[in-house]
Amino acid sequence: MASTSTTLCSSTSRPSTFVSSSTLRRRLPLVGAFCMLSLGLSNLYSPFYSSALKTGGVKSLLRSKLGIHSHSSATSVRMEGNNTTVPSIVVYVTVPNKEAGKKLAESIVMEKLAACVNRVPGIESVYQWEGKIQTDSEELLIIKTRQSLLEPLTEHVKANHEYDVPEVISLPINGGNLKYLEWIKESTRE
Repeated sequence: MASTSTTLCSSTSRPSTFVSSSTLRRRLPLVGAFCMLSLGLSNLYSPFYSSALKTGGVKSLLRSKLGIHSHSSATSVRMEGNNTTVPSIVVYVTVPNKEAGKKLAESIVMEKLAACVNRVPGIESVYQWEGKIQTDSEELLIIKTRQSLLEPLTEHVKANHEYDVPEVISLPINGGNLKYLEWIKESTRE
């Protein structure tokens, strides 16, 4: 049986790397692990990774071994120690339909409880309610706001939502485009 080859990476600055299909299958979990390290591991707080991530050790090592070069930019910022931004969060809220999503999103922005609300239609939620498994079509609101506004935002959602127990969950924004993070600060109330 003939072995097949697959081109994984090619670039004008270096020759293509050919890897057999069996090698590719063994290495795909490593690609996933690299993506996890590149995109999200800095948000984890395990003792093993925290010191390496603070110094950039794990990311730098992987980037150097894989030939990836990153260019720092003055337009990107981490949230700590920046006086032109405020601690910010992303809040998820689900609503039963498009009309409810539009109404709630507009009221949130109008009250300056958030700088922006993205409406994501067509999600399907599976959950347990009153002892039964339920499946419902919903719309997801992705809300960008100040961390200090989580409590008033939650109260606003509870007062203006059709559900008895509306979903309101928040995730921290650890960094991003400096101008966007400043815009969140400028577009929301204190």
